[in-house]
Amino acid sequence: MSDVTGEANDEGRGFKKFRPAEHSSREHRRRRLRRHGRRAYVRSVYFLPSLATLGNAICGFGSMYVASLDEADASKSVDALTHFFAMHNFLVAAYLIFFAMVFDALDGRLARYTRHTTDFGGQLDSLADVVSFGAAPAFLALQLFKFEHQGDLLPVFSRLVWAIGALYMSCAAMRLARFNVSNEHGEQAHFSFLGLPSPGAGGAVAGWVLLQQELRHDPWHGHLQSTAGFLASSCTWLLPVLVLITGLLMISNIRYGHMVNRYLRGKRSFGRLILVVAILLLIITAHRYVVALCSVGYALAGLCSYAYTRLRRRQVPLPAKLPS
Repeated sequence: MSDVTGEANDEGRGFKKFRPAEHSSREHRRRRLRRHGRRAYVRSVYFLPSLATLGNAICGFGSMYVASLDEADASKSVDALTHFFAMHNFLVAAYLIFFAMVFDALDGRLARYTRHTTDFGGQLDSLADVVSFGAAPAFLALQLFKFEHQGDLLPVFSRLVWAIGALYMSCAAMRLARFNVSNEHGEQAHFSFLGLPSPGAGGAVAGWVLLQQELRHDPWHGHLQSTAGFLASSCTWLLPVLVLITGLLMISNIRYGHMVNRYLRGKRSFGRLILVVAILLLIITAHRYVVALCSVGYALAGLCSYAYTRLRRRQVPLPAKLPS
């Protein structure tokens, strides 16, 4: 009787009794893995983090699809939603990249908070990032540049712009491959990144497209229309330069801090709180300008910090040698 009671108490406290069937099942799995070499069989995944990661990839794919629409597709479509997307294709495509950034931040949070960080989830996240922050921003920039300069660009410059887009996508793929090799699970390993994170690069390109479209569609209701047109044209010409710089920054050795983990979490001063509130209010007032400036500023902040550090090192005099 005491043995039965002791066994029940052990099971009630969470202690599992040794069962030969479970042991034989584990041995069977080990023998199967040895028999098939180092191949791994993924039979189940954690649902919510994987669903958020797939939402990231779907937003990137949708961005490329919407960016390829034009007014001809709008006139042929009987669907009101497709008509709206075709008439505002570049704006919608840019917003979809930012929605992909939301899903990308959400899947990591879900995985770490539930302690379900797995190698499968990390690989799936990087594959989704290649689509959303590698291929989609480059395709969006190429489509916008081609639309703004139809027929008035020399073939050599047109091919150069295409090559810049291809280089950006290649840099994003290499940056994510490097991240997969050196990635560590846990929140402490995500306070800084080596090289510009791919969501930061994609957000910079998408934010610049939002700024160009805002200036192109006369935001001042007829006032200073020529100035707005000039600024929109300047944004279009600077877009390939931004794509090239952000692509190279992704594979650089410049350190970038995590915006949430490093600058917003934990105790902060009242000045930091007021600054964040001011930025949020500016986003409500003129969100396209603020999002564009903040995303591009974050991408270029690492480069400016690196250049400033190198300049300071050169200006520091070397200590004088003591006489022997």
